[in-house]
Amino acid sequence: MDIDIVPLSSTQLRPVPVNGHGFGSVFSNRMFTQEYSEEEGWHNAEIGAYHSIELAPSTAVLHYGQAIFEGTKAYRRPDGDINLFRPWENMRRFNQSAQRMAMPQVDEEDHLNAILKLIELEQAWVPDAPGALYIRPVMIATDEALGVHASSRYLHYVIVGPVGSYFREGFNPIPVFISDHYVRAVVGGIGAAKTSGNYAASMLVGREAKEKGYSQVLWLDGVHRRYVEEVGAMNICFVYEGQQIVTPALSGSILPGVTRKSIITLGRDLGYEVREARIDVHEMLADIAAGKITEVFGCGTAAVIAPVGKFGYKGKEYIINDYQTGPVSRHLYKELTDLQYGHVPDPYGWTLRLPVNAAEPVF
Repeated sequence: MDIDIVPLSSTQLRPVPVNGHGFGSVFSNRMFTQEYSEEEGWHNAEIGAYHSIELAPSTAVLHYGQAIFEGTKAYRRPDGDINLFRPWENMRRFNQSAQRMAMPQVDEEDHLNAILKLIELEQAWVPDAPGALYIRPVMIATDEALGVHASSRYLHYVIVGPVGSYFREGFNPIPVFISDHYVRAVVGGIGAAKTSGNYAASMLVGREAKEKGYSQVLWLDGVHRRYVEEVGAMNICFVYEGQQIVTPALSGSILPGVTRKSIITLGRDLGYEVREARIDVHEMLADIAAGKITEVFGCGTAAVIAPVGKFGYKGKEYIINDYQTGPVSRHLYKELTDLQYGHVPDPYGWTLRLPVNAAEPVF
């Protein structure tokens, strides 16, 4: 894919923020865009100034929700170069989401190369640890006509921006509310696709949970309202007696997280027993009360690992590990972030290294 690089004028260049960028509110000077039509396929690939997108009121995405996205990060290494962490997994999942939403797939190699070129141009925006550059690829349907059918035209774009901690608590335990009425997704639906509607479905309960003093919602399955699925926008793991890590098995309604997949491999290599299983919420809460579950944590690209301090369920609270971050969570967080930031050698081939001021990435 040939990408047209559009020069920026001096008025389009903004200074890189030194600190205080929070999460998801600051974006760099440039973005990548390309368009799709059934006649031309993908075309008009370019990197130009970060800009607003003008959509007609009849645009398909606004009515029928054909929209997907991804989330990955670029990390500043101690030597000044830049690491991406398993970006191939995100490119693959983007296409899996596109397929489920009846949208055209993108060439995964072209997609990744476009992201690398954008980061190369915006490398000054990659902060030092513990910050990172968040990378958000998006695809939306752009037909300007009503009618319930898959669009024939699409816009694919990538924006990037520096981020800090996802949670205001930082790497400290968060309180989680268990929803026993509303559900996020069902098997056979779109729960395994990273599509906007999945997140819209969580907003009402998320707001109610915050009003009750909780940071996130633990979702149960949509059929029985009994089996644990995800926490907020993350996968979830339970630690039994400091030795065994158990995470819900992928069912078709759970997003297959890249961080989750990495923790399964990394945890086993660090000596933990790691299992994927169906987790009954009542048995899980009983195990917390009995002290069998010693830690709980969410895992995902944005937060990496988010320890859970307590669950609220049907008017009762269940405290985990005296509301303290546990040793397994700390161990996994350090091992994973050390790999991401290039503090230790990568034995898995998970990182893609982009030398500063160089055009070719190092695999």
